[in-house]
Amino acid sequence: MRNLWIFITKYNAFFLFLIFEISSLLIYIKYNSFQKASFINSTSKVTGTLYSQVDALKEYLSLKETNDSLARENAKLRGQLKVSMYVDSVEKHKVNDTVYKQQYSYIVAKVINNSFNKRSNYITINRGSRDGIQKDMGVITGAGVVGQVIDVTDHLAIIQSVLHKNTRFSAMLTSTKDIGSFVWGNDLDPHKGLLIDIQNNAQPKVGETVVTSGYSLFPTGIPFGKITNLHAKGGGLLINVEVALAVDFTKLQYVYVVNNKFAGEQTGLEAVQNKNE
Repeated sequence: MRNLWIFITKYNAFFLFLIFEISSLLIYIKYNSFQKASFINSTSKVTGTLYSQVDALKEYLSLKETNDSLARENAKLRGQLKVSMYVDSVEKHKVNDTVYKQQYSYIVAKVINNSFNKRSNYITINRGSRDGIQKDMGVITGAGVVGQVIDVTDHLAIIQSVLHKNTRFSAMLTSTKDIGSFVWGNDLDPHKGLLIDIQNNAQPKVGETVVTSGYSLFPTGIPFGKITNLHAKGGGLLINVEVALAVDFTKLQYVYVVNNKFAGEQTGLEAVQNKNE
């Protein structure tokens, strides 16, 4: 307190000048309409700018909540698409009643760890068995196929990425519906894959989209990417083509885990059939 009093005493002339200056300025503005209007206008601009900056900061701080909300909404909407339904046709009283019923639903998850520069790459997400995630479920984004769930705990799950040496999914050409297998290439490029084992009579085109066939974990028509090269090595009697991946694995943030209602039933039937053979 003593030091403060010494400081004020030492610079009392300056403080008196400051008080008189502010007082005169306020009186000048108060009793002159033009200056008063100008002052209010300037103050409004400064205040508006300040409010805009504060609002922008609030929006930035709430981005996580906004992204989570949008991802959940996208998962809900994706489940309502026709590709996520199956047709239940019943002939009753000689009238065909075709009803679309839900086959696929989607569980949104945030990526919390991701590798893309190794020979075998994995992705960790923040959803697990308590959220309905099970082993062998397919995983996608809004852009295309991401991979397959290979391990699950209560709160987390591990995905074997498309960028993995052992990944192989059934895929097809959008134009001719010719079926092949989608694998990752040997050059470790996180932006390219291969559609292999296409029949020789198929006629793939550069720029054509390669999508899921519906024979595996995903609904029909989920993109793998677009053909960039029709002469990939190692085709032999079959055709191999290079594909630019639809998903940018270097920027993954949110994914959708595909819940196929018929997956268990299909797997059980196919297991019995294989055993009988």
